[in-house]
Amino acid sequence: ADALNALAQDAMLQDLLKQRGAHQPTVITPHPLEAARLLQTHTAEVQQDRLLAAQRLARLLNCTVVLKGSGSVIAAPGQTPRINTSGNGRLAIGGTGDVLAGLIGARLAQGASAFDAALAAVAQHGQLANDWPAHQPLTASQLARKLN
Repeated sequence: ADALNALAQDAMLQDLLKQRGAHQPTVITPHPLEAARLLQTHTAEVQQDRLLAAQRLARLLNCTVVLKGSGSVIAAPGQTPRINTSGNGRLAIGGTGDVLAGLIGARLAQGASAFDAALAAVAQHGQLANDWPAHQPLTASQLARKLN
């Protein structure tokens, strides 16, 4: 999150990210407030058209974007954006976004494209939350352990 906030405030960092995206698979995973900061707008505008916001971010920063939230949107330059319907409000718990980032990174390390890595990771992450026992609290560390 701090990296996304720094990125939103620094045009030079944005330029570096754009250049990186041309040569290396890059994925960012903002929630709506972080996306709004990156787009220099308000959260309400991002939430009003999540699909458009994710596509704008992907074009602006030349990378794959996972706009987290209810119906996470995965967008990348040159790709048809996708909406993931798995997951629930439990994934708003602190640290679960880090688990998602780790899932994406693992797929990138296995050679998946940034877009495919994001699609698969978001679906798995959401399905884990969907399958979580109702009586058991979800924490990021428990979520990560379920991946074994």
